[in-house]
Amino acid sequence: MARIEKPCVISCGILRREIEHLMEKGDIDVDVHFLSERLHMDYHLLDRGLNAALKKYHKQSPEGIVVVYGDVCLGFNGEMNVLMDRYDTVKVDGLNCIDCLLGGKGKLLEMDPDHKYLFLNPAFIQFTEKIRGKTKKQTREMYSMLDGIILLDAMGDLDDYQSKIDEIVDHTGLPVLHRQKIGVDGLKKVLLEALGRNRWKCTINKERVA
Repeated sequence: MARIEKPCVISCGILRREIEHLMEKGDIDVDVHFLSERLHMDYHLLDRGLNAALKKYHKQSPEGIVVVYGDVCLGFNGEMNVLMDRYDTVKVDGLNCIDCLLGGKGKLLEMDPDHKYLFLNPAFIQFTEKIRGKTKKQTREMYSMLDGIILLDAMGDLDDYQSKIDEIVDHTGLPVLHRQKIGVDGLKKVLLEALGRNRWKCTINKERVA
């Protein structure tokens, strides 16, 4: 199996467009592998998918692996950190994909400390429209604890998704409270910081071997 001579990134598919954009601009130089965003629907499926990906790329990635998933993507009891420790792997400093887009380090909690908003970027718009009850009433009950929707525009193309946004508003009963242009600088910062930690770890490991 071919060895990868640049850092390997294993990422949630929710961030595919933004990460590929950063790569096209030359802001990051990595070998990236995206897992299906559908894995978010089940902790066990995501755990199996991440385990499989880490096993597959661990030995063929001498420049290390950076995982682009949030702290709570496998649960709220440190499950993600346990998995990272198992493979001695670096992870981005973010609570979830939305936090990564905002710049990580808990920025999401600064905006929404009481967990009252549904944050949507284009990928989550397409993902969320599939999470519904059998009836509109059931769907609205699913989202009844939330106050509204905040739309995040990283790529400048949010208007292309207006019909899907209108459909989500109709089914959830949640109003759009705010549209925020965030660009990709927050995600770039999160990735570069994690890649820096990975580079330092790889350097230390190589010195130990030498």
